[in-house]
Amino acid sequence: ALWCLMMSLTPTRGCLLDLPWEDILIPHILCHVPLQQLLSLQRVSKSFQSLIQLYLANMRCFDSSQIGTAIPQAAFVNLLKDSKVLQQLALQNCSSWLTDMDLLPILWRNHHLHQIQLKGCVRLSRSTLVSISLNCPNLRQLSLAHCDWVDSLSLRSLADHCKALESVDLTACRQLKDEAICYLVQKCSRLKSLSLAVNANVGDVAVQETAKCCPELEHLDLTGCLRVKNDSIRVLAEYCPKLRSLKVKHCHNVAESSLSVLRVRGVELDVEPPLQRALVLLQDVVGFAPFINIQI
Repeated sequence: ALWCLMMSLTPTRGCLLDLPWEDILIPHILCHVPLQQLLSLQRVSKSFQSLIQLYLANMRCFDSSQIGTAIPQAAFVNLLKDSKVLQQLALQNCSSWLTDMDLLPILWRNHHLHQIQLKGCVRLSRSTLVSISLNCPNLRQLSLAHCDWVDSLSLRSLADHCKALESVDLTACRQLKDEAICYLVQKCSRLKSLSLAVNANVGDVAVQETAKCCPELEHLDLTGCLRVKNDSIRVLAEYCPKLRSLKVKHCHNVAESSLSVLRVRGVELDVEPPLQRALVLLQDVVGFAPFINIQI
């Protein structure tokens, strides 16, 4: 795509830049060119630089992974300095250096964001989550996985202002306890996907409240939630008829007695039935899977 654009500069082929920028080039051509190649085009001429800057200002989706394994801080700030219509923002490749100072101006300008990915952005603070809640009323998907700075106060702000949320990833947000999760699900009853994985502070109270408040729930990740027990799994089975997948690996207090109801319903579980687990272990030990005929 970049080569085709470069060839358009030759006199025999006419000039690509003669096409209407906002009506043709940006919505129908540049949107199909990888972002990294678009940035290279800026070095071709001043006209191309102006075109790419206009494209960046009207960009709906920004994913830092499209630029490479790492993006310099200065380049990031320059890329999004004029953006006002972003709808999707994924910044996991900026996790090592991204701070509130870098991100807050972007949030203040872009009020149409409905997807934000901040997985592993450990240098942010609660100010970011509060700003998201105040500036992104249409937010539907939010990933805060491995963001230890997320606390109950900032999560309450999110719940109060972003009631359209459908997917929230709170994996390893270790400051959060049952009370904060309960407040979130009470306010955001449209949730379809929720991850509370790797959080030792989450227990039955949060899971049961999630089940009762979110009848549309389809995916729940409780991996490593050691305080979750059978009672909350039974409540999930009762109140969440649309549940499609449940992760309970390393939940040592969750047994097959509660999971079997979901298993019969066809819910995808990340733990195998006891007999199947025993056969797998036996195969690992003796090197083959014996034929077992069980008649009841």
